[in-house]
Amino acid sequence: MKNFLTSMLGAFAALLLFTFGATFIFIGFLGVIAALGNKPVPIEDGAYLVFDLSVNITDAPVQLDGAMIIQAITGGGEPASLQLLEVTRALEAAASDPRIAGLLLVGEMTPSGFGSGFATLKEVRKAIVAFKAAGKPVQAYLEQATTREYYLATAADDLVLDPYGLIAMPGLASEPVFFAGAFEKFGIGIQVTRVGKYKSAVEPFTRTDLSSENREQYEQLLGDLWTDIVADVAAGRGMEPAQIQAIVDAEGIMRAETAVASNLVTRAAYRDEIIAELKERADVGDSEETFPQIGMGDYIRLTSKSGKGASGGHVAVVYAEGEIVDGEGLGGDVGGVSFARRIRQLRQDDDVKAIVLRVNSPGGSASASEHIQRELRLARESKPVIVSMGSYAASGGYWISAYGNRIFAEPSTVTGSIGVFGVLFDIQRLANETLGITFDSVKTGHFADAFTISRPKTPEEMAVIQRMVDWIYDEFVGKVADARGLQRAVVEEIAQGRVWSGVEALNLGLVDELGGLEDALAHAAAEAGLGEDYRLVEYPRKKDFSEALSDLLGRFRTAVKPARGGLESRMMETIRAQFALLESFNDPKGVYARLPVDLRIR
Repeated sequence: MKNFLTSMLGAFAALLLFTFGATFIFIGFLGVIAALGNKPVPIEDGAYLVFDLSVNITDAPVQLDGAMIIQAITGGGEPASLQLLEVTRALEAAASDPRIAGLLLVGEMTPSGFGSGFATLKEVRKAIVAFKAAGKPVQAYLEQATTREYYLATAADDLVLDPYGLIAMPGLASEPVFFAGAFEKFGIGIQVTRVGKYKSAVEPFTRTDLSSENREQYEQLLGDLWTDIVADVAAGRGMEPAQIQAIVDAEGIMRAETAVASNLVTRAAYRDEIIAELKERADVGDSEETFPQIGMGDYIRLTSKSGKGASGGHVAVVYAEGEIVDGEGLGGDVGGVSFARRIRQLRQDDDVKAIVLRVNSPGGSASASEHIQRELRLARESKPVIVSMGSYAASGGYWISAYGNRIFAEPSTVTGSIGVFGVLFDIQRLANETLGITFDSVKTGHFADAFTISRPKTPEEMAVIQRMVDWIYDEFVGKVADARGLQRAVVEEIAQGRVWSGVEALNLGLVDELGGLEDALAHAAAEAGLGEDYRLVEYPRKKDFSEALSDLLGRFRTAVKPARGGLESRMMETIRAQFALLESFNDPKGVYARLPVDLRIR
């Protein structure tokens, strides 16, 4: 027995030593990888900047997470996500970099969450056009292009499509999913309150199709966004918008032969032919050697360290990207408490001379939106607060934007949606009839169990909740009227929960100017009297390697670069996104200022 215990303890000690040793070796290995990742990548003279579009372009800084660490270890190549500001500034730097001979666009985009929206892509496209205007060639090579890739590629001098490739640009669509039938089938009850005839966020839970009002606003919104896209595409291809529309309506999905004949692309060629042409331009004779190049991710790492105007005051850009939720919020959320705390810190920081709020959010919790707006109102008393709207800045996203000294939006920004709703679920029929579970209660007040999910709300309880929704809507309208200097009757007319494009928002007085994040930064610096002599600071800031490693070891998680899945994975992703949204409904009063639930444009 003694020998057995000795052997067991020895084995256990050896296992511990092995585990700790392996962990330290692993950490050391990751440290080496990090050091190698920070090592400057040489740029040959005459190199092409290769922009692989197979990324998700986010507004906020891309966080170094477990997926990126694993990618570095396995030699995964270019990152799965890039930040908008880093991309546009890298293109600006490359335009004047004597080592960079041109730009090559390849790949298929992998949008995720609120990334790679059309307002974001418009800013990237502007930067590509500016690169070309500097006298450097832009080459694009497409294989299976959707509207997103094709939209960017039309900024190129030479737009090439694979002979067996295609362009899928049938127009924009939004296809809501409705759960009312499933809730009825499984015995899940739902009661809603709302203000605004266009406030359609509750429709997926109460209807099986679009209401006439919702259909009306969707049609105008998508029409505005499509008009802007087609105008840019037509300008890039030297055509009229009507010609582009005629081709789209005739085909929708174009093979290479049709695309060439219609002037949608310059020519058809295989990838190896494009590589051979680029090698010839660079005078590369060795058949085994490729043309001189540097990837966008590597070039960003080289150029983003330089900063801008480090000697001046600070302009802080704060990213509100994701659902607005009550409390601290998790990764990918805009937590009312944590975000308000950040704004408070910035307004109390004397080094920060101006704040730029970059919004890419459909809204969410009304309470959280108000907490954030409160801090922004206080901040503008001592320093300029400029708002830059990304792809989405609607409902709660507009709530937090309204008091900006100046509001910038892109033509394709989805904004407005000034409306409020409440959504309340119950599982009485599911529990009683299907599962055989029943509930009872004891209470000391008439409304003590008003927020239970064990039964539907009584008419009295619904009246209380409706009064709360009405009051918040009244507050929302009043704040917009006050912030924008509009008559309350005017705001009442354009509110009603209706979503608007950036172009319409400008016409209605909801925004001040069409422009992107760089425009907002320049305006903020000018308002603060800094000119170009300022230091840009971003929040949330990017984690360093040690923080990311700690996070990885703490959670023992891995991630995989998103890929285009088949029918089952795409269907499950759609349903999963809807149920994930239900998790964000955490306002303590159950009242929300949010976009229509699944306004995802494809």
